[in-house]
Amino acid sequence: MNETEDGADALRSAAGAPEGGDWPAPDAPEQAPPRHAAEQARAADVPAEPPSAWWYAVRRAFAEFGRDHVIDRAGALTFFSVLSLFPALIALVSVLGLVGQGEATTNAIIDLVDDLLPGEAAAQLQEPIASITGNQGAGLGVVIGILAALWAASNYVTAFSRAMNRIYGVPEGRPTWRLRPAMYLLTALLILLVAVAAVILVVSGPVARWLGDLVGLGGTAVTVWNVAKWPVLLLVVVVILALLYYGTPNVRLRRVRWLSPGATVAIVIGAVATVGLSLFVSNVTSLSATYGALAGVIVIMVWLWIMNLAILFGAVIDAQIERIQELRDGLPSADSMHLRLRDDRRIEKSEARWARLVAQGEALRREPRD
Repeated sequence: MNETEDGADALRSAAGAPEGGDWPAPDAPEQAPPRHAAEQARAADVPAEPPSAWWYAVRRAFAEFGRDHVIDRAGALTFFSVLSLFPALIALVSVLGLVGQGEATTNAIIDLVDDLLPGEAAAQLQEPIASITGNQGAGLGVVIGILAALWAASNYVTAFSRAMNRIYGVPEGRPTWRLRPAMYLLTALLILLVAVAAVILVVSGPVARWLGDLVGLGGTAVTVWNVAKWPVLLLVVVVILALLYYGTPNVRLRRVRWLSPGATVAIVIGAVATVGLSLFVSNVTSLSATYGALAGVIVIMVWLWIMNLAILFGAVIDAQIERIQELRDGLPSADSMHLRLRDDRRIEKSEARWARLVAQGEALRREPRD
């Protein structure tokens, strides 16, 4: 080896080239790390023994709760809840007004608000409730109230369907001509159940007293009903949640669960949150000073938001239980579930429209500039 070659080897060694190796090409890219290095690193942390199914479902539910932006979706559902609340009141009072119970229903609603909200906040809602429910009448008023309640509540059910699709990780594939009638039918069933629950809460006392006088039991019938109405009300809530969880997503679930683990968690959270919010509002004197005339409305909106959070969290839990069942069946559902869709015709059209938009964007990018 001559002196020139020795100098070149020394220069290569100082530059970091391997001994006896050639210089890299000027435009040679750096070697990228392995593509699945992150997945391999995570796999190294997986314990040898699989976790408990229930513990995994709880942990996964909390993770999916944040990943699916459930808090934001509960806010959207709260908007549609408020939108459908007053038409529902008009429809309820109008229907009961046909049998002479309209004024009694209005008074019962106001008494219920007085029981749930502090004095000032309840007083601020009494006049709007009396004004809204006082505009009821027979015939056309009943029809308009029911149609308005059906339309407003169907928006809630449709938004709930979108939230459920996000929770299960599936797109909406049902065509509009099939989706909207299904949502309207489900909404009609839910309105009927909500009306039953409202009647149980606000007008069942006079009815129980009338029946007690009819059969000679008097005030005993009222006492018995005041205890028995809560299990009946709970049963109505269970049926409402079962219909929402089963009927809204674009997923063919295995079966209807009338009291699923998710529904149980939602009911418990809703009951505890209702009591806690009532205690909080009753002991916070600055609420009216902060929100003024809107204090009562704010309390109702916060309560509706919490209820929607509880319902959606219950749906997340049921979705993770479905995931565990698929994993036990041998399906690779750790990342995404393999669910049967009710319909997929809308998916193909949506993907085709999106592909055209992407192609048009690429055409704009390649368009020569002046």
